[in-house]
Amino acid sequence: MNLPGTKPIAATALLAALCAAGAASPGQEALIAHQGASRDAPGNTLPAFRLAVERGFGFECDVKLAPDGTLFTFHDDTLSRVTGGADRRRCEDIPWEELQRVNVGGAGKWKGTPYDGTRPALLSEALALARDGRWIYLDVKPRPGIAVAIRRALEAQSAATPANVLCICFDEATCAELRRELPEYKVFWISFARGRVGQPHRLPTPPVTAEEVVETLRRIGADGVDMQFDPELHDEAFIRAIREAGFEFHVWTVNDPATAILALRRGADSVTTDCAAALLPAIAAEAALPQ
Repeated sequence: MNLPGTKPIAATALLAALCAAGAASPGQEALIAHQGASRDAPGNTLPAFRLAVERGFGFECDVKLAPDGTLFTFHDDTLSRVTGGADRRRCEDIPWEELQRVNVGGAGKWKGTPYDGTRPALLSEALALARDGRWIYLDVKPRPGIAVAIRRALEAQSAATPANVLCICFDEATCAELRRELPEYKVFWISFARGRVGQPHRLPTPPVTAEEVVETLRRIGADGVDMQFDPELHDEAFIRAIREAGFEFHVWTVNDPATAILALRRGADSVTTDCAAALLPAIAAEAALPQ
C-alpha cells in the first residue's frame, strides 16, 4: 500500500534509484511476509505462516497475551472483523479455551473457502516454523507480563533462536522490557514516519527525524528501528545516519515493487510486505543488476 498523499514511483525514478549507493544486492531474505502470506490465507494464522515459509520467506506475526497467560497470534483489538461483527469483545479479555474456537476464516473474503474454519494460532505453533536464514518478526502487543511470557515460550522450544527470531514493538517501555528479558535476541522499535503512538496525529504532523530515532533506540536499548517508509523523508542520508549510529533500519509495509526496491537501495535491511511472492521477481531482478 502507498502512504497517504504519495504515488507509486515511476520507472524513471526507479532507474535513478538503481544508481544510488545503498545496501548490498537484496534477495528473498530481504522480504518479510506481513502476518504471513496474508493475501492468500487469513493473516496471523497457521496456514498463512506455513504458506510464507513454504515460499521461502520469513514472516511477521502479532503476538498477544490472553488472561490465562496463553500467547497467541492475532492483529485486531477485537473479534469484530473476523466474526463479521457478531462478536465485538476484546480478544485479550477472552481465555484461550474459548478463543481457540473462534473461526477467523468465517467472514470476509475467506468465508466459504477452504480457510473457513481456521482458528487462531498459538505462538508456539508459529515458533515451530522458525528456519535459519528467514526471520520471524514477533510484533509484541503491550500487556503486563508479556515480555516474561515470551521469554518462557522461547525457552520451552528449540526451533526459534536469536538467529531466526526477533521482537518488534511500538511501545518504548515494552521494547526496553523485552531487551531486559531477552538480551540475546534483537529488539526493534516500530515507528511511524510522522508522529508517535499515543500522540495526536493532527495535520501537519511533523516527521520523526533520524536524530529522534537514534535517541530513542539508545534510550530503550533497541537494536534498530522498523519504520513506516516514506520515500520523501527516508533518503540515503536519513538511513545512513541511523546505520552509522550502530543501528539497523527496516521498513513496513510496502507493497509497491519500485518503492520496495528504493527502500532497499537506500539502505533498508528488510521490507515487510503483504505480497512477498509478488514482489520477489522485481527484487530478484534488482539483485542481478550491476551495483
